[in-house]
Order: sequence, then structure tokens, then C-alpha cells
Amino acid sequence: MYQALYRKYRPQTFDDLVGQIAVTQTLKTQVASGRLSHAYLFTGSRGTGKTSSAKILAKAVNCENPQNGNPCNCCPSCRAIDSGACMDVLEIDAASNNGVDNVRDLRDDAIYSPSQVKMRVYIIDEVHMLSISAFNALLKIIEEPPEHLLFILATTELHKVPATILSRCQRFSFRRISQEDIAARLQYVSYQENIDLTDSAARVLARLADGGMRDGLSLLDQCASATQGELNPERVYACLGIAGIQECGKLMAAISKHDTAGALSLLNRFYAEGKELGALLDEMACLTRDFMVLKAAPKEGISLLSGVASDEETEALSEAFSVGELSRMLNLIQGTLSGFTRSSSRRMDAEMCIINLCQPELTLEAEALNARLTRLEEQIRAGVVAAPAAALTPAPEKKKEKPVSAPKAEETVTLASAQEAPAEAPVGFWIEVATQIRQELTSPAVRGYFAPNPNAAVQGVLIGDRLELRCENGFVLGFINKPDILLLAARKASAVLGRPVQAVAVDKSGTVSDSMEHFLKFGEQHPDRIRINK
Repeated sequence: MYQALYRKYRPQTFDDLVGQIAVTQTLKTQVASGRLSHAYLFTGSRGTGKTSSAKILAKAVNCENPQNGNPCNCCPSCRAIDSGACMDVLEIDAASNNGVDNVRDLRDDAIYSPSQVKMRVYIIDEVHMLSISAFNALLKIIEEPPEHLLFILATTELHKVPATILSRCQRFSFRRISQEDIAARLQYVSYQENIDLTDSAARVLARLADGGMRDGLSLLDQCASATQGELNPERVYACLGIAGIQECGKLMAAISKHDTAGALSLLNRFYAEGKELGALLDEMACLTRDFMVLKAAPKEGISLLSGVASDEETEALSEAFSVGELSRMLNLIQGTLSGFTRSSSRRMDAEMCIINLCQPELTLEAEALNARLTRLEEQIRAGVVAAPAAALTPAPEKKKEKPVSAPKAEETVTLASAQEAPAEAPVGFWIEVATQIRQELTSPAVRGYFAPNPNAAVQGVLIGDRLELRCENGFVLGFINKPDILLLAARKASAVLGRPVQAVAVDKSGTVSDSMEHFLKFGEQHPDRIRINK
């Protein structure tokens, strides 16, 4: 009968375990020196070697000829444990034996001395599935077991294990196995099984394994049985129903160009070919994550890439996106993936996700606006889009490095006292002006900044004939610092006061930005543009 690869190549000694040197070295030293604990707790993600280590430790403590802490696998004790014929080494599945009665039976049997080997070993897998009463029944015997008894607990969810159990065990954490170690092990198994596995295909399988050796061997077993001849990445993708790196890259390229029709056409082709939409979005999420890493750390981030694409391909395509776009894309893709479990039409959800990725202007959420702004800023820096003339041309009568003089001390009005209008401004002046401005604004995002309350993002302070629109932060200042909005504010303030008033956008401290100098000069040269509407 055929035996699965992950069972056939299960590690038989501590030296065979891949990627867990810290754990295996400690256990080997304890076995060799005889300083064993009475209870161990192995924790870590799936397929990292917890159960295998428990079986190896059970053999090592009962081996008649241990070799530097490793079992010999040749003595009668080792062979009996490997075959499952040893009645003194029991492996218990806590998922199906999680009641207090099961633990009581275990406790009653554990007091008897072993009949075949030196120590009686209980391996409790998925121990977090035990009920609270079962954990309580297990406490006493774990704390003070007989000399011939050894407990080995294994779990993937450490946070579900009570602290009373944790404090009675020696805990060993199994880390995720690196892609390089998984790929090397897959190449070794392929050589032993006469499977023609290419290096690139081994890296693809290692990435899909997500740190679990068992998952990698299961994927290799599936792909090797479904194809003949050389096993390359294309055959791996076809066997597992994955679009693949190149196809996913084409989809991301269409999104970067805002080509909605092209992106939907690619998605429709993937769906018709039977590709798994969840796996496709997962590939896109991994690729987006790699883009963000390269944007945040262009040089150091190369070592942090997930391996979805080569460094050159990833770096070239990442230049087409801004950081704000990537952040929005990742949140949108992950939100769509999380909704797949309760969705009645995954295709529709995926199509809406692609449309929103290609057209951020469909929503006025802050994240979408930030994505559009950051893309425009990067295009201006790269010279793709020309910046506004007011931001590029300095005022002729002022030097570029000379800052605008701050108002006199007696004229300065802080935000804290903005509610107390100066003597020349009527009571409730700014509330009335903000209300009138909101009535004419069409953008909901900008309208919200002019809320007529003291906690709004924009506060108006009248200093002489100048209305300062003091913005809470630079993000708000970028929206308010526009001629149309400033002229609207000036007209409304002039109508309320009955005299011409000039509006200017400033930051919290009241400092006028360099880009506003030209607008101020425009107001001085064209006072007729500010009309009093009574």
C-alpha cells in the first residue's frame, strides 16, 4: 500500500528534524545527561515537528543504546514504539478525548509501572481541546507524577492552555521552518523518490507550505502524482489551481494603470479556467505586501520578501504604486478574503474588489483619498505630472528662503481663544461664516472640516482684514489651501462683516505657508474679486 511522503519521511532522530536546532539540541542534552523533566509542552504552528519530536523523545528515554541523545531505532524498545505495539507509550488525541472522564481513566492507568520499557510516556496532541474540568483533573498528576511517568503535551494554540498547566511544564516553541530549509528537504525527498523537481518549483512549494514541512511534502506528493516528467512551476500552478506569479503580475500591472476592463478580463479568464479566487487574492495580497516592504526599505527589505516573485520583477512593478495605494489595496484585498467564508458569490466579491482597486475615485473614504493624493505626489516628484504654478514660481519681490513675517504679538490669536472673537468681529462671527461655507461646498470630505463647533478641523480667526483658516494638521491644510475655497471663505466673511476681508490657510501656529504668498499677492492686485454679498 502506498504511504504518503510526509509519513514515509517522518524524522526518526533529533538530527533529522529540520529548522528546530534550538529545541533539538536542548532535548538531546537532557537525554544524554539524564536531566529530564516530568512534563513537556511543545507549541508552534502546524507541520513544524511537534508530534515527531514527542515520538523521538519517547524513544530516546526508553532506548537501550542511545547515541548522543538520539534513539538508536534498532533496539526492541525503539522498534516497538515505531510500530505502535508498545503499550507503555500512548498517543492520545485530545480533540476526541477531551472530557474529564477520559482524563480520570488516564490518571488511574498512569500510576502502574511500565511493562515493556523503562518509562511510561503519554503524548497528548492538541491539548488545548481539553475542557476546563479535564485540565483541572490533570493538574495533580502532572505536578507530582510517579518516577516512571513522562507527559508530552503538544498544541498549536498556546493561549488556550491554562496557566496552571503552563507552569508545570517545560515549554519548547517550534518556529516556522524557513523556505530555504523546506525547499532543500523537498529536493532531498524528490531525489529519493526519483521525482524530477526543479529548483524554482521547489521554491514555489516551499512558499505555499507557509512554514510547515508537512504541508510542503503533501503538496509535493499531490503534484508528483498528477503529472509525469519534469515538475516545474507551471505544472505546480496547474495542479493546485493557482493563477501563478506571471498571471498575478499581469493583473497587478492592469491595476497600476487603472485599466478596469483589462483587469476584469483577466479575472474572468482565471475564473473560466477553474482558478481558485481565494488563492488568487492571497497571491495578490502577498505581492502587495512585498511592494510595501520594498517601498519602506528598498535595500534591507529584499531579505524580507515572501518569495512571490523575483527581486527584479517585484522592484520593477512596485514603482508603479504609491505607499498610500498599497496600504489601501492590502486592506481591501484582506477584507474581501475575510468575507469569502460567508459569501454567496465569490466571483461577484472578487470583481467588486478589482473594480475598487482600479478606481479609487469611486469612494470618498479617507483611505481612498490618501491613495490618490500619494500617487499624485509621487508623479509630481517623478516629473510625470506638472506641479501647480503657484507651488513652483516664487514671488518676484520676496526671496524664496525668507519666511512670511508672523503677525505682531498683540494681534496673535491662538486656537484656544478662537471662540472669543476680537472686538472688531461680531459675536458668533465664525459660526455664521462656517455655516454659509458648508452650504456651498459640494465635497462631503471638505464640508466636514467646516463644522460650526470649536472641535472642527478648521477654525477661523479674524486678524484685521485677514481671515486665517487655521488647520488642524498638514493633511487638512492640503485640502483647504486652494483658491476656490479661500475665495469662498473671503466672500462669506466679507458679507458678514460688511467690508472686504482676505482669507488665508495657515497651520496651527498661524504661520502662512510659502505656497500662499502668491494667493495673497493675487488678492492685493485684484481686490475686485472679493465681493460683498449682502
